[in-house]
Amino acid sequence: MSRDNDDAMIRRPRMTPEREAELLAATVDALREVSYDELSMDLVAARARCSKATLYRLWPGKPQMVAAALYATRPMRPEEIDTGTLRGDLLAMVELLGPLAEKDAPLFAALGHALLTDENLAEAVRDTLVEPWFADLTGVVDRAVERGELSRRPSATDFLPQILLSVMLTRPMFERLPADADYLTRCVDHALLPALLHT
Repeated sequence: MSRDNDDAMIRRPRMTPEREAELLAATVDALREVSYDELSMDLVAARARCSKATLYRLWPGKPQMVAAALYATRPMRPEEIDTGTLRGDLLAMVELLGPLAEKDAPLFAALGHALLTDENLAEAVRDTLVEPWFADLTGVVDRAVERGELSRRPSATDFLPQILLSVMLTRPMFERLPADADYLTRCVDHALLPALLHT
């Protein structure tokens, strides 16, 4: 190995998963305080106490960094939820989503405009966050089919992520009330389960 390569390794220590998680958490924290348009790599670098070059080595730009941060800081891993029943799995999901809805509804509402106007952000969020997370969310229905609780995958499954996220975001905006765990539980019992069981 050449001296130049040795120097490069010294200048660029390997990023640990824990340190990368810190950078992503700093990104979300900054987003809670400023709009997406006001967010900059410089701001995140200052928050995370790293160089801007470090951020650019990990992500091509702000859209990809924000999308990765939203995915990394999501409050639950639906693929790890398996209570043995569809209702139990859905309730476990909303129990974790409730605190997120109360804390971050303004964040997601603010991001909504940026997603509509910034194609790079929309593409990054779709590829990094939406597609894998939606697959995780609908996975609770697929597991219900696998264990024989449902005879087949209901057509309503495709709407499950959108309904959950819409309820989380619209209740604070329209009713000035949080979409807390109690509200989301009622959504499960009176909207989601009837739709999913009506195969």
